[in-house]
Amino acid sequence: MPRKAYSAPGAVAVGPYSHAVESGDLIFLSGQTPLDPRTGKLVEGDAADQTDQCLENLFRVLGAAGLTPDDVGKVNVFLTDMGDFAAMNAVYAEKFSSPYPARTTIGVTSLPLCARVEIEMIARRK
Repeated sequence: MPRKAYSAPGAVAVGPYSHAVESGDLIFLSGQTPLDPRTGKLVEGDAADQTDQCLENLFRVLGAAGLTPDDVGKVNVFLTDMGDFAAMNAVYAEKFSSPYPARTTIGVTSLPLCARVEIEMIARRK
């Protein structure tokens, strides 16, 4: 069975992958780094700015699949500095509503393009 893939208009991929793939009623969204879709370059700024851009990129992909942030069940966040946790968490809390999706936050040594944060999601079609 062929994969059903989704991409957001203007979305940038830095490798051979789909932005999202549907499997049954689940949509698996690939990790997004904080790339500005207008420039294709990493967003300048701190972890809060980068978290905001990651989530905006992911929400565009959700929209391309006909979904919203309310359809997200699981989020994985990767940080290169766990000292950025509070900044990331503050932006995350503004972008989602309660009850929040399940989430894991992992500290990593490095991310593509020297990003400070990368975020991936799993959503479910209702």
